[in-house]
Amino acid sequence: MDIPRFHLAFPVRDLSEARAFYGDLLGCPEGRSSDEWVDFNFHGHQIVAHLSPAEAGHRSTNDVDGHNVPVRHFGALLSPPDWDRLAERLKAAGVKFVIEPYTRFKGEVGEQSTMFFLDPSGNALEFKAFGDDAMVFAK
Repeated sequence: MDIPRFHLAFPVRDLSEARAFYGDLLGCPEGRSSDEWVDFNFHGHQIVAHLSPAEAGHRSTNDVDGHNVPVRHFGALLSPPDWDRLAERLKAAGVKFVIEPYTRFKGEVGEQSTMFFLDPSGNALEFKAFGDDAMVFAK
């Protein structure tokens, strides 16, 4: 099933850092850009890093499954094998995790693999994988 693509604009402190992180580390191809912003293909969706250092970073957390989850975050739902490969690539690159890769809600509705980490501007990202797509919105 085709689903609409989303568009997300977010603040960064430095476009060169954003290019290295999103383009080189996460493997997101770069699209259009200017001196103030750069587009990335984020798993088929359009994200735009806008130069705005004062607005970058996360500030608040909520408790989820015993972890302090950054309130403002974004990411992608990957297949379990793609999630595993990304977790290994991030570990090999020395990325410091806000929440280490683990299985959340194990044995419950909504069981998922998840990990949280920050980009160089302090923006929080979460990547998830569900063994069963029916669990994505299950109650």
